[in-house]
Formats: sequence, C-alpha cells, structure tokens
Amino acid sequence: MRIGIGLPNQVRNLTPSIIPRWAARAEEAGFSTLATTGRYAYPGVSDTVALAAAAGATTTIGLLSAVLLAPAWPSALLAKEIAGIDGISGGRLTLGIGVGSREDEFTVPGLGLAGRGTRLESDLETYRDVWDGNPVGNGPNPAVPSGTRQVPLLFGGYSAPTLDRMVRWGEGYLGGSLPPAMTAPSFDAAKRAWQQADRQGSPKLVVLAYFALGDTETGQANIHDFYRLAPATIVGNVLLCSTTTMIEQVIADYTDLGIDEIIFVPATDDLDEVTRLADIVG
Repeated sequence: MRIGIGLPNQVRNLTPSIIPRWAARAEEAGFSTLATTGRYAYPGVSDTVALAAAAGATTTIGLLSAVLLAPAWPSALLAKEIAGIDGISGGRLTLGIGVGSREDEFTVPGLGLAGRGTRLESDLETYRDVWDGNPVGNGPNPAVPSGTRQVPLLFGGYSAPTLDRMVRWGEGYLGGSLPPAMTAPSFDAAKRAWQQADRQGSPKLVVLAYFALGDTETGQANIHDFYRLAPATIVGNVLLCSTTTMIEQVIADYTDLGIDEIIFVPATDDLDEVTRLADIVG
C-alpha cells in the first residue's frame, strides 16, 4: 500500500503560498503522491495551478488530480495545460478525471452541465491528439513540445459510463472519500469491468480519505462547508480521519481490499499536518 497526501488547494480561503511549501515537505517526508481536489466555484486554487506549483517545488513525488472536472474545460486548452505540468515535473503527473455534478462548476459558455458525459468522449480523443503532437486549430503547429507523452488517466465516478471509459482510456479507478464499506463495491465493479474488457493485469486502484489531526473541529467544519451542496448520501458519510487509530484502521481496511494507494486529503491548510500524518504512516 502506497500512502499519498493531498494538497490543501480546496481548503476554503487557504493561503495559496502554502502550496509549494506543502509539496516540498510532503516529498521530504516520503509520501508517494501529491493530489489536488478539483472545483471552480469555491474559494481555493485550481488543480492546474496547484499541480504546476507542486511540480516546480519537487523532483520525485508523483502528482495526481483527484479529480479534475474535465468537461468543464475546453479540451484542447486542458490538454496543453496538463502536458505542460507533466513536462515540468519530468513525467510525474497522472490525470484523474471526473464529470462533475454541480451546475455552478460549468462556467465556460457552451460547456454546461448537460451533455458533459458525451463531451468527455470527444475530449478524450482531443487529449490524445494534442499529446501526440498533431497540429491544432487551422495552422500547422502542434500545441505541445516534441517528446510530450500520453499522460496516464484514472477515472472517478459511480456510473457505468465511468467504468467503460476507464477500460477504454485509463490505467485504473479513483474512489471517493467514503468509508471502505461504501467504496468497496465500486472497486469490485472496476476490477470486473477490467477483466470483462480483456485488459491485461489489473487496474490501478486509488482511494481518497480526508484527515485533520491538529484542529479537528476546523477540519470537520471545512469538510461540511465543501460538501454542503452535495447529495445527502455524500454529506453524511465523508470519511474524516482525526486520530492515529482511524488512520491505521483505514490503511488496514484498504490493504485488505487490495487498494494500491490511499491519498489522505487535508481538511485544513496547517503545514504541520504533513508532519503529523508522516509520523503516523512513516
């Protein structure tokens, strides 16, 4: 089991300058991955900016968007942004994709909530074309430097189309920050879909869990605020680890489920949370 840590990019009203410092400390502490949480209509820092800052502040740790709401972006623009971040990091980025469910996240004209799943199918083709270095627009030039790679994809979500995209385009499945008993069926479904599609090996399985080990009261309030417009099944069941025992139990439970990596997502932007978590999992 690999242990990663989230960046606090969507903690309400965080201090943005904490992000590169957080990233550097997480790498020094030995975490496997740094991950972002994606929203537009919230007072935080966007995935791409946070990941770019982390890429510049580190040299070895993996980078992951968990998850980025891809259909809210113009596809060619996002493909260029992601390729740039991956290139700056030296090929350490994995793009975790979700379709989103909140109308206020979709602010680009013509890219509304309706039809987002259908758009994503076309978007995935565009990403591949851009990363392959094919010309963009009406001119002869590609959007990315030669040598740009195909950035690996993970897919998050609870629908059948999510799993279909995963087996056609992705490297694996990304589970949400819910208790293991609630996420286990989704991971089982991802493994079945992989086998039924005759994909080789097994899908990479990654899961999220929030943590607040210092100011747990603020952490709980931040989680409630972030998810206050989410469905009741989500709001009432978000997994927030606030003690050593809870951290260790979640790791044990997900180890038993055969999960490859767990990302502990911070519920506050207290930089000392990196050290507190490292002291438990290290």
